Amino acid sequence: MTKIQPKMDGAEKAVSAQNPSETDGLLKSSGITGSMTMFSRVLGLVRDIVIARVFGTTDASDAFFLANKIPNFMRRLFAEGAFNQAFVPVLAEYRSQRAHGEVLRLINAVSASLGGFLLLLVVGVVGVAPWLGVPIAYGFTDQAEKFALFVEMLRITFPYLLLISLAALCSSILNAYGKFAVSAFTPALLNVSLISSSFFLAPYMREPELALAWGVLIAGFAQLLFQRPFLHRINLLPRPRRDGTNEGVRRIKKLMLPALFGVSVTQINLLLDTFIASLLVTGSVSWLYFSDRLMELPLGTFGIAIAIVVLPSLSRHHAESSMQEFSKTLDWSFRLICLIAFPSTLGLIIVAEPLLITLFQNENFTSVDVIASAGSLRAYAIGLIAFMAIKIFSPGYFARQDTKTPVRIGMIAMAANMIMNVVFYLNGLSHIGLALATSIAAFINAGLLILGLHREKVFHFQDGWPWFCIQLLAANLVLSYFLINFAGSWQAWELLASGSQVIKLGVLVIGGVFLYFGTLFCCGLRWHNIYR
Repeated sequence: MTKIQPKMDGAEKAVSAQNPSETDGLLKSSGITGSMTMFSRVLGLVRDIVIARVFGTTDASDAFFLANKIPNFMRRLFAEGAFNQAFVPVLAEYRSQRAHGEVLRLINAVSASLGGFLLLLVVGVVGVAPWLGVPIAYGFTDQAEKFALFVEMLRITFPYLLLISLAALCSSILNAYGKFAVSAFTPALLNVSLISSSFFLAPYMREPELALAWGVLIAGFAQLLFQRPFLHRINLLPRPRRDGTNEGVRRIKKLMLPALFGVSVTQINLLLDTFIASLLVTGSVSWLYFSDRLMELPLGTFGIAIAIVVLPSLSRHHAESSMQEFSKTLDWSFRLICLIAFPSTLGLIIVAEPLLITLFQNENFTSVDVIASAGSLRAYAIGLIAFMAIKIFSPGYFARQDTKTPVRIGMIAMAANMIMNVVFYLNGLSHIGLALATSIAAFINAGLLILGLHREKVFHFQDGWPWFCIQLLAANLVLSYFLINFAGSWQAWELLASGSQVIKLGVLVIGGVFLYFGTLFCCGLRWHNIYR
């Protein structure tokens, strides 16, 4: 079986095409990037623990989480979404086909265009924040103090959009030139800033939670400035210069339009989630935040890691017109996420309260918060397999240069999500309904992706699935029995000392892993069955 190569963005593909010998370097870089991502995720969990224990689920916490969502939503549009998808392929082409001076000219023109637009946007939003805040945080408007704090935090955090978008531009350049470790480490600076602000800045704030807003802004400067020396070393430090005649800038803008449309649908849906959450009782926004963060831990670590190695392999099989290998690769990927997603789902559902108690509970994050967060965590966990499947099957379209179909399917899923949000809200399911709607929509998205690939005859399930499902069922039954019996009641868990909670949670995780994979081994699953 062929080994799956690590994911290559547009820049890497261009380099790899010209220099096949660089594959080993890319493999090494992929390992470094994965390690840095794991480090950032763990540090992010520490950040969430600190925020929960220091600030709890107050009105001010809700105001911060909501205010911070706005620049983060738009960051996904301009930094991680449409812009990145459009910029990287053009940069790759310039690097491989043009002189260094032309590359630098492109970077300068792009930074001027992007930075100029976002600067105007930031100034505008900061100026109209009180009016913009009404539709976004409508549920806060009947509480003048809470709404005023939200507006103040929005004005502090929104400039982060400009800084992080320029930082993302820098990261794209560094990745294109093989400096993966720098760009992979950069996101960790946000976590460092928020943790530091919680301890050292909060005591001096009128409202302690304001320290978090300032921490976000400080992180934006840190992430941008951190990358400057490395860009300077390769003589590609952006110096914004307007260049209306630059052909590369025009192409990037043209490529951004369809991607921007697709990404914006998702963000609008997320804004609706946030809007409805603001209508609910105090703490709802925070409960959703903490449960989502825990669900994202297996998704961000394993789901994305698998997706990283899938796309280049699928692209190669498509280029070679090897549809049988194309289908086998997708099948292998799906089996692998099933191995990970199902036990992760069971773990999050069965030990939701013990997990939340161990990580977050103190005088600021009470038993009420634990119960409420556990409800939305279980609702999110139900959809974990679907969330991972989306990341696996979407590359099945991208590898075939079909970007329209995933966007169309995503729009259907998001429309369903919006409808279910409203229905569940009207039926009193509160914040749990929002999480459940997200999970159901993910199943719709994943199902349509799989169905589309099957109809186009580029994917079908390979032999061996019935026995594989029996193996999974046996292993997950053993795991469930162990978790239910060893974890005990969450009320008893609350009575344990903090150190005992950590030790017992560690035993649950480590013991569960050994039992799960041990059962799979006893059922006949071997390394060569999943290695590719």
